[in-house]
Amino acid sequence: MKVILVKDVPSLGKAGSVVEVREGYARNYLLPRGLAREATEGQLRALEQERAARDRKLARERERAAQIAQALRSRPVRIRAKAGATGRLFGAVTAQQVAEALRQMGFDVDRKQVELPEPIKAVGTYRVGVRLPHGQHVEVEVQVTGDG
Repeated sequence: MKVILVKDVPSLGKAGSVVEVREGYARNYLLPRGLAREATEGQLRALEQERAARDRKLARERERAAQIAQALRSRPVRIRAKAGATGRLFGAVTAQQVAEALRQMGFDVDRKQVELPEPIKAVGTYRVGVRLPHGQHVEVEVQVTGDG
């Protein structure tokens, strides 16, 4: 009997996969527990439509991430911080401040996505990595200017 798994079943398969099982196993274990549903022609067509819709959505999200990456590459991030006469900052610029500056520019970036190995402690231009969804990674130019 062919069934479509609704949930992941160890030793059988992941949710959404179509598997062939013995009729008794399906009728007495999988179906009553809500782990699977019978694979009728209509169910298989619905599953294929769900997969196609999921693939289209994933493609749109990847395209959106690529557009965001391109926009981030083309625009430098400017951060003003208090600095001494030698260009040394009073304090440091952290990943949180870089993420906040990116949010003010209109990009939805969390501080955990900003790859800053150590806080910036001097005025200057730096390259900072930002991880975007779907494996996109972009280097952003961060310009730190001094106040005072």
